[in-house]
Amino acid sequence: MEVLGHVNNISEYARSLKDTRLSSLRHPGEFFDYQRVSRPKDMQEYLKRASYNVRYFSANYAIVVALLAVYSLISNPLLLVALGFLIGGFLSINRFVPEPIEFNGKVITPQNLYVGLFVIGIPLLWIAAPISTFFWLVGSSGCVIGAHAGLLEPGVESEYEGLETV
Repeated sequence: MEVLGHVNNISEYARSLKDTRLSSLRHPGEFFDYQRVSRPKDMQEYLKRASYNVRYFSANYAIVVALLAVYSLISNPLLLVALGFLIGGFLSINRFVPEPIEFNGKVITPQNLYVGLFVIGIPLLWIAAPISTFFWLVGSSGCVIGAHAGLLEPGVESEYEGLETV
C-alpha cells in the first residue's frame, strides 16, 4: 500500500513538471536553427542574446543539463554504484527492517544497519569523486548553454517581448 502512495506522488510530480517546465519546451528545429547562429559584435549584444535565450529556451536547457548529468553518471560507473548502494540500502532498510530483529542471538536495530551502510557507503562515495563530477557538470553545462545562448540570434518575437497586448 505504501508503494502505491509513492507511485502516486511520483506521477503527480511528473504531471506538474510536464505542466510547468515542459510546456515551454521549444521545437528542436527552433533550438538547433544553425542559420541564426552568428558572432555577437560586442559583450553587450552577447549578454542581451544570452539573457533572452536563457529565458526563452529554459526547458530545452534543463533537458541539456539532465542529459549531461546522465552522461556523467554513465561515464563514472563507480559513482553510479556508490549512489545505487546508498540509495538502495536506505530504501531496503526502511522497507524490510522497520523494527529491531534478532539474528544469531544478537539484536540488530535499523540504526545499526544505517551505521553499517554509511561506514561502507560514504568512503565508496568519496572514492567515486562526486564533487569533481558536480563541478564538471556545472562547467560543461555553463559552456554549452553559454555558447548556445550567446551565439544564437533571438527570433523576431524578441523585439515585441516588452510590449503589452490589448
